[in-house]
Amino acid sequence: MTTNTTVGARDARSAEHGAVTRPGDPGRNFASKSVPRHLARGAVGFGLIIGSIALVPVAGPATLLAAPLALIAFRGCPTCWMVGLAQTISHGRLERQCVDGVCALTKAQPPTRTANR
Repeated sequence: MTTNTTVGARDARSAEHGAVTRPGDPGRNFASKSVPRHLARGAVGFGLIIGSIALVPVAGPATLLAAPLALIAFRGCPTCWMVGLAQTISHGRLERQCVDGVCALTKAQPPTRTANR
């Protein structure tokens, strides 16, 4: 049995950068609760970036102040948003299993139903 001592440090870095982590999941999680919600966040983020750049000739450079608001919608950068989209789509379908320092993606086991007696 091997012990991964970097998990605690990685969790601290994830929390520091605003990433949401689930218990037992040492990696970063940028997923949303649903795909439509994630796509809406992307539309807001990309809209803010495009709008702030497109409005510079009309309203002046002050419109560029709207661009940093996109980082809030993206929960980081556009790449973070894209990673979150992949995580949201695959949520519950794939899981990462690490054995002796080698990690692999496998299909998640369906939840077992227990009889409530």
